[in-house]
Amino acid sequence: MSTPSPRNMTDYEATHRAFQWERPEYFNFATDFVDRWASERPDAPALQWSDEAGHAQLFTWKDVKQRSLHAAQFLTSQGLHKGDRVFVMMPRIPEWWFLVLGCIRAGIVFMPGTPMLTAKDIRYRLLAADANGVIADSSCLDRFQGMAGTGRVETWVAVGNAPSPWVTYAPGSAGTGQHGGSFERTRADDPMLIYFTSGTTGMPKMVQHTQASYGLGHQITGRYWLDLTPEDRHLTLSDTGWAKCAWGKLFGPWSQGACNVVYDFRGRFDAARILRLLERQRVTTFCAPPTAWRALVLQDLSQYDLSSIRHALSAGEPLNPEVIDTWKQATGLHIREGYGQTESVVLVGMFPALTPKPGSMGKPSPGFDVSVIDGEGKEVPTGQEGDIAVRVKPVPPVGLFTGYLNDDSANLAAFRGDWYVTGDRAVKDADGYLWFVGRSDDVIKTSGYRVGPFEVESALLEHAAVAESAVVGVPDERIGQRIKAYVVLAPGFTGSQKLAEELQEYVKKTTAPYKYPREIEFVTELPKTVSGKIRRTELRSMAQQPTRKD
Repeated sequence: MSTPSPRNMTDYEATHRAFQWERPEYFNFATDFVDRWASERPDAPALQWSDEAGHAQLFTWKDVKQRSLHAAQFLTSQGLHKGDRVFVMMPRIPEWWFLVLGCIRAGIVFMPGTPMLTAKDIRYRLLAADANGVIADSSCLDRFQGMAGTGRVETWVAVGNAPSPWVTYAPGSAGTGQHGGSFERTRADDPMLIYFTSGTTGMPKMVQHTQASYGLGHQITGRYWLDLTPEDRHLTLSDTGWAKCAWGKLFGPWSQGACNVVYDFRGRFDAARILRLLERQRVTTFCAPPTAWRALVLQDLSQYDLSSIRHALSAGEPLNPEVIDTWKQATGLHIREGYGQTESVVLVGMFPALTPKPGSMGKPSPGFDVSVIDGEGKEVPTGQEGDIAVRVKPVPPVGLFTGYLNDDSANLAAFRGDWYVTGDRAVKDADGYLWFVGRSDDVIKTSGYRVGPFEVESALLEHAAVAESAVVGVPDERIGQRIKAYVVLAPGFTGSQKLAEELQEYVKKTTAPYKYPREIEFVTELPKTVSGKIRRTELRSMAQQPTRKD
């Protein structure tokens, strides 16, 4: 099979060199993008929705504009104003998109949350953000019991029937309403949304984005990394509460006029069902997290017609090279990785114009100067490990957050000289490609060496017995830290001392001998955040001090 040619970037170096950010005084994603497509392509598909039960709905650009106008009018009729903060918690139902766009139109700051959050999680968010309102699906209302009177929340909107104090939102087309479809213009630097970080190392921090930083900034994600055009049908697997949803299910595809394919599933991930969806919906570009990719490549891919897919992507955590190889052997497509954060749009990517290097996350995005720096804010030599950082002086790039709300210590730690420091470690090679090492807190210092968890996890995953693994450093008086691996076994394998020793020897042969895990513990599952990232802090707390000698 031949790999399709990129549509939006044919020369990476030329594009990166020539790129300049738009910096308008006023900007609003709903009016500047959605309404534009509704004018230019009113009957073209914008949202193709389906669910596990077989229900399906198609919304055109004209539909999306009308329904989001209606949503904006409804929200303002409930007493919400520009600048108010609203917590939004819904599964992947069409109303999420209409109500979020309604918030954007009206200048209401929305704060997405996954339906997996507990009552404790929700209360923390409402109080920390000083929220004015809540929008929730009726399936989530049990988590809000007893929360009336919490903080400053006065507006409670439910999608579906709900008791007082909830007011039912009824989807519909736009009427004249009190605004006649017109709202106060939003400035590019007005706040648009607040995300809560996934909290792998503590309580979630509040990440604020402006109308431009995500709404305008994600053009980079949609055009250059997702490589989208108005003729594409794009599917990103993501919960509505994750920043990845903004990347691949809202701002990325809709900035480019692509059709957003949405599948609402609420049970366990079913790889076969996702592959049938890709086949049935004739998806052209597809993005999934590493956990999904690992499950997908375990299927017999030859049984599915995936010929419509021209571009495959992964983000969230590094993807193991062997998974990339398996998918490429079956489809001819290289899974192209992207790196970014809740705090940003895509910062580094294996863009379609780049020659792939399996295991690398690619090169800096157009509009960004991304490098590897030391503790003093100086760029390190090629091949040397350091902190991934984004240059923010003299002028910060558009697609970057404005800072952590109400957290001076976090802001102080995140900026070093001319740079925003992401908290991740990497190495840059002679060709300018970046190679992820790990979170700064996760890098293991053992016997005088520094070891990134990802490289050990990748080595383990190459063994047939390993379905998933997570590696942490455990304090050791003799060698500083001891490498410990938590392993979820593939079907048909049983944990034993003999298998543990086999895995240790396998890692020694696959990578440098000093990187082998001195301890292996077999587990049925790994602790993860609601966004699917491994909670290594929890694994470190589980690990016990060694009593044996090596």
